[in-house]
Amino acid sequence: MKKHQTSLSLKLRSAAMIKSVFTLLFFLIASFVQAQTTMPKVFSDHMVLQRDIHIPVWGKANPGTKIKVTLAGYTSTSFADDEGQWMVRLPKLKAGGPFTLNIFEAQKPGPVLTFKDVLIGDVYVASGQSNMEWQVQQAMNANEEIKNVNYPNIRLFNVPHNKTIAPQEDLRDGKWAVCDTSSVKSVSAVAYYFARELNKNLEVPIGILQSTWGGTPVEAWTSREMLLSSPLTRNNVLGFDTITPSHFVKDSLDLIRFWDIVYNPQNNSEQTYSEPDLDDSQWAKIKMPTTLKNMDMPAYEGMVWLRRNIIIPESMTNRELTINLGHPEMNYSLFFNGKEVCKNIWNANLPHEYVLPDSLIEEGENTIAVRMAFLWGGGGFNPPAEEMYLTDGNINISLTGAWKYQKDLEPEIPFIQNYHQYPSYLFNAMIAPVIPFGIRGFIWYQGENNVEQAYDYRTLFPMMIADWRIRWQQEYLPFLFVQLANYMERDSVPTESNWALLRESQTKTLNHPNTGMACVIDIGDANTIHPLNKQEVGRRLALIARNRIYREQIQASGPVFEDFEIENSQIRIHFSEIGSGLSIRNEKEIKGFSIAGKDQQFYWAEAEINGNEVIVQADEVSNPVAVRYAWANNPDCNLINKEGLPAVPFRTDHWPATE
Repeated sequence: MKKHQTSLSLKLRSAAMIKSVFTLLFFLIASFVQAQTTMPKVFSDHMVLQRDIHIPVWGKANPGTKIKVTLAGYTSTSFADDEGQWMVRLPKLKAGGPFTLNIFEAQKPGPVLTFKDVLIGDVYVASGQSNMEWQVQQAMNANEEIKNVNYPNIRLFNVPHNKTIAPQEDLRDGKWAVCDTSSVKSVSAVAYYFARELNKNLEVPIGILQSTWGGTPVEAWTSREMLLSSPLTRNNVLGFDTITPSHFVKDSLDLIRFWDIVYNPQNNSEQTYSEPDLDDSQWAKIKMPTTLKNMDMPAYEGMVWLRRNIIIPESMTNRELTINLGHPEMNYSLFFNGKEVCKNIWNANLPHEYVLPDSLIEEGENTIAVRMAFLWGGGGFNPPAEEMYLTDGNINISLTGAWKYQKDLEPEIPFIQNYHQYPSYLFNAMIAPVIPFGIRGFIWYQGENNVEQAYDYRTLFPMMIADWRIRWQQEYLPFLFVQLANYMERDSVPTESNWALLRESQTKTLNHPNTGMACVIDIGDANTIHPLNKQEVGRRLALIARNRIYREQIQASGPVFEDFEIENSQIRIHFSEIGSGLSIRNEKEIKGFSIAGKDQQFYWAEAEINGNEVIVQADEVSNPVAVRYAWANNPDCNLINKEGLPAVPFRTDHWPATE
C-alpha cells in the first residue's frame, strides 16, 4: 500500500512539475510575443523617407521598453508608453541613400527590425477615385512606357482597398517597391508620370504613397470628426451609426455573386442566346453605336444580350476575318455563329479586334451576339461608327445600324451597398494608418462622384484638405489636384452643367493656402470618363509642384480669369497667368465663350485676342451683363497661353447653375 501511495505521489509531483514547466513556457512565449517590437506596414525595405523634416518613426512594443532608432549615422531614442506606443523623430536629412533603418530594444544585442535600401527624398500621397487609380498598363502608350521604365530612385507603395467603421492603426497589407518594368504596371499612371517628371528635374528620390479607390466621393476620404463639424454632412454621418462590420460580410457575399453573374453566363444562356437559329423577332431594336444614356431603355443594372445578323459574300469565306467592336462601354463576351470568340473581363479602352477563324465563317447570313454588362449607368457601344466593322483586309462590312437587344434573360444581379462610398470609411482604413508618415504633399484626382453635389463640393473638398493637414501636423502641406476633364457629348447651344459647376468649386478651392490645380479641360474624352492621356496630367501636376513647391520660375498654369469690363455690346476680359501671351490652340478663331443679357439667356460669342485681353460679343446680345468660358460637360474651347496650357473655365455670373 505504501509503495502504491509513493508511486501515486511521484506521479502527482511529476504532473505538477510538467504543468509548471508548461505554465512557465506559456508565460515565456507570451512575454516573448508581447515584447516583439512592431511597426506599421508603411515602413518596409525600399521606402522613401521625407527629407528636410524631423522624420517620424513609430510602432508598438512592450510598455516601458526603451527603443533606439538609427539611420544614416543618427540615433534617436524613446520609450513605449503604457499602451505600448512609441515614436521617435530623426534629425532632418538631405536627399540621398540608400541607407539602413535599424530598430533596437534595450538590452538586446542587435536590431529587432531592419529596413534596407532606404532613400531620403520627397514623398507624396496620391489619392482620389478612378482617374487617379487608373494604372500605367491601362493608360496611353502603355507597352512603350512600361518597356522604358528605369527609375530606381522612384519608389511605390499601393495601399490595398479596405473600409472600416473606426480608424485603424495599420494597413491591411502593403510594402514599398522599386519602380521597374514589373511594379510600374499596376501603379497610378498620373502619380507615376508626376513622380517621373519630378525625379528627372529635381534629381532626388521620389516616393508615391498611393491610396485610391474608384467610384468614391470626397466624404469617404474625410474623417468622421471633420464631417460631424459641418451641418452639410453631420446628419448624413449620424444616419449610418447603425452600420456594423456584419453588414460588410453580407455586402462582400453579394459582391461575389454580383461579379459571378457579370463574368459567367447563367443558366446556359451562352448556348441559348448566341445561337444563329434563335427566334429574336420580339427583341427590341436599337441603332448602334449608342450607349444606355441615349437608349430608350430606362436605367438598368444587369446583363443584356445584343444580336446582329450580317451577310458575308463568298469572296470573304475560307479565310480568317477580323472583327472590330469599336468601343464597348462595359465588360462583354463576343460570340460568332454561336461560338465564343472572347471574354473581355475589363477595360473598355483597349482595341477590341479579334480574329475569326475560317471555320466560323459561312457564306450568307452570320450571327454576332454580345453578352454585355450594363452597370453604373453605362452599357452599349460608344462612337465612332466607322470603328465597328468586320474585314478581310480589303473589304469592310459595317457593324453599325440595327441591332436587337433583350434584358432580364439572366438572374438579377444583387444590389451592392458600396460601403466604400460611406462617409469616413476609407479615411479610417486607407488614410489614418499612414498618418503621420513624413510627406512633402498631396496629389488628388477626384470629383466625378460628387457631380450631383457640385455646389456643395466647394465646402466638402476644402474640409477634407483641412482635415488631412491638421492630422499630419506638417503645417500647410501642399495640396495639388486635377480639375475634372471634359466628358460626354458636346452641346450645340450653351446650357447648364453640373460638371462645369463642380469645376468651379474646384477652382474656388485655390482660395485656400498652398493649393494648386492642374486644368485638363483640353485632354478629356467625350466617350469615356477615363481619358487615356495620363502623361500630360502628371506633367501638369509636376509643373505646379516645380513652381509652387520648388520655386522654379516656370509657367505652371493656363490663363486664369481675373476681371472684366462691359463696353457697350462687348465684354473685355482680363487674365492672369498669361505667360508669354495669349494664344489659340489649332484654330483660327477662339471657341468656348458665351455671353448673356439680363434675361440670363446665353449665346455663343465671337472672341478675339487683344494683347493680354480677350474681347467677346454676340449679335443676339446688345447689352451683355455676363460671360462664361468652357461652361459645359465637354466644352469646345481652345484659349491657351503660348506655353500651351489651357485657360481655366470660369463664369462671371452668380445665377443658379445646376441642371
